[in-house]
Amino acid sequence: MTDTDRPTPGVGRRRFFQGAAGGAALGALAAGGTARAVSAQGATATSAEDDRELVDLTGQYRFFDQAHPPGVATLPQRHALYMTFDMVDGSTRAALQALLARWTAAISVLMAGRPIGQVRPSRDEAVGQDTGEAVGLAPATLTVTVGLGPGLFDQRFGLATHKPELLAALPQLPSDKLTPETTGGDLSLQVCSDDPQVSYHAVRNLARMARDTVATRWTVNGFGRASAGPGQQTPRNLLGFKDGTRNLRQPVELDQHVWLRDAGWMTGGTYQVVRKIQMTVETWDADRVSDQEQVIGRTKVEGAPLTGRQEFDAPDFAATGAGGQPVIDPQSHVALASPENNGGVTILRRGYNYTDGIDQYGQLDAGLLFIAYMNDPDSFVRLQRKLGASDALNEYISHVGSGIFAIPPTPASGHYIGEQLFT
Repeated sequence: MTDTDRPTPGVGRRRFFQGAAGGAALGALAAGGTARAVSAQGATATSAEDDRELVDLTGQYRFFDQAHPPGVATLPQRHALYMTFDMVDGSTRAALQALLARWTAAISVLMAGRPIGQVRPSRDEAVGQDTGEAVGLAPATLTVTVGLGPGLFDQRFGLATHKPELLAALPQLPSDKLTPETTGGDLSLQVCSDDPQVSYHAVRNLARMARDTVATRWTVNGFGRASAGPGQQTPRNLLGFKDGTRNLRQPVELDQHVWLRDAGWMTGGTYQVVRKIQMTVETWDADRVSDQEQVIGRTKVEGAPLTGRQEFDAPDFAATGAGGQPVIDPQSHVALASPENNGGVTILRRGYNYTDGIDQYGQLDAGLLFIAYMNDPDSFVRLQRKLGASDALNEYISHVGSGIFAIPPTPASGHYIGEQLFT
């Protein structure tokens, strides 16, 4: 790395952010926390009062100064766009640093429901300005979650000493049918909101401002997952079953299983595992509901365990029926995935349905964008080794995409995502 790869010594953080913006006017700079239009050519001093303007207009989430990153424990919104990127050949350490700074500034603006750049740019001015398709729309509970893949910590950027302790490529897992075009990535963006156009606008603009630094690797458009919050029903997957009945919800559970503690610069962050799971829904639809319920281990309509009547009844895996056979098949999805049968291993699931139209065989190409968070990726590996080897559901699903990413904690005002990597 040369001296030109580094921010100029003695240059304040505000000026670095201005340079990172590439001269484009941003609705806010993470360095100054301002919600006014500021350009690299004419920055103005701002007060601490400006920080208070960076609030989601729904009042549900403020980007800066949070203990944990958005979009993880946030109640799932109805729509998601998930996109991964690779750093282009020849990218420098300084280019990665500038990208993370620019994304931080832009994300703070997007989550506040404001455009990136001037609301009324010159007709001759396009590059760096907001693309405009979300003008007039509410923030729609938008969250943007940034992930750092294992590849960022190779020899290219001199970050090996800062690599998160448990961040490593996932091993080969049973039932994997991964394709290179839907696997891996140096960076990830999970963008969720209650308006698909708001999600699209965020991804479009974040990808656009990074076009000289990264190349898109793979993307999935998720939909139809209403929040499983108070007074709401548990979401259903495309197999028609409730998905997330026993998901983590309480802060004490998240502290135990999701958030990182005593992990240096990653303290307060987490690890993200993403899988694109294709479902043979037309084959599934041809099976009797009773067979489907045996495969899952729950009733289809109520979502109750086969040993209970209500969705949230605790499953009794020791219960037997006629002939002494277990009521819940030991090879059912519920039995194999339950904490009781895995030494208490638990992960936070945040899945979305997806469809890619029709596959090469003329069948519906659809499935689950499975996103999970945990403070130890081995939790997922242990579960998936067991599920991939024995799950009765494997007859109907294939894991075709995969990735693992470190999710840094949210920066405080005046700082940017992953800043500690460059100190």
